[in-house]
Amino acid sequence: MEGLSFFVGVIGNIISVTVVLSPIKTFLRIVKHRSTEDFESFPYVIALLGTSLWCYYGVIKPGGFILATTNGLGIIIELVYVTLFIIYAPLRVRAKTAIYLGILNVAVPAIVILITLFTMHGDLRIDVLGFVCAGLSIVMYGSPLVVVKRVLTTKSVEYMPFLLSFFFFLNGGIWTVYAILVKDFFLGVPNGIGFLLGTAQMVLYAMYWKSKSSQNISEELEDGWQHKHLIPENSSED
Repeated sequence: MEGLSFFVGVIGNIISVTVVLSPIKTFLRIVKHRSTEDFESFPYVIALLGTSLWCYYGVIKPGGFILATTNGLGIIIELVYVTLFIIYAPLRVRAKTAIYLGILNVAVPAIVILITLFTMHGDLRIDVLGFVCAGLSIVMYGSPLVVVKRVLTTKSVEYMPFLLSFFFFLNGGIWTVYAILVKDFFLGVPNGIGFLLGTAQMVLYAMYWKSKSSQNISEELEDGWQHKHLIPENSSED
C-alpha cells in the first residue's frame, strides 16, 4: 500500500506542476494582444494565496519538504502571471486586481502566519493551518467558475481557460485517491470537492465547446478592421 501511495503521490506532484503551468497559453495570448480582454484575475490571485499558505504548511509540517518546494515554485510562477495581468489589464480591472492582491496576498497570509506562529504550537498549529489551506483549495478549485455567468450568457467557453479547468479536474481526482490511501482528511476533503467542481467545469465545456460565439466575435472584429475605410466615403475631393 505504501508503494502505491508513493506512486500516486508522484503523479499528483507532476499534475500539480502542470496545474500551475496550464495558464501559459492564456498569458501568451494576453501578451500578444497586449490586453487581458475578458479574462478574470481572481483564479490567479487565489492560486497565489493557496501556493503561499501550502508552502508555509509544508515548512512547518514534518516531512513536508516536497510540498514546500513544489508550492514555492508555484509562488514564483503565479507572481509572474499576476504581474503580467496587472501590466496588460485596463485601469478598472487593474485596480480591482490590486485590491484582491492587497487583501488576499498580503493581509490574509500575514494574519494567518502571525496567528499560527505566535499563538499556536505543535499539532494545533498544523491542524489549524491545514483547515485554512483546505478551505482555500476549495475556493481555488471553484475559481474558474467565476465566469460561468458569461459562459451561460454567451454560450461560449472562450474566457474559461480549458487547460486550467482540465488540470484542476485531474489534480482533484488524483489527490483524492492519494488522500484515501494515506487517510489524510485535510487533503481528501478539498480535493474531493475540487474533483466535483472540476467535473462541473468539464460538463460546461462538453455543452459549449462547439459554440461559434467566440469565433464569430473574432471574425467580426477582424472584418470590421479590414473593411474600415481610411478616408470617410462622404469626404469631398479637393
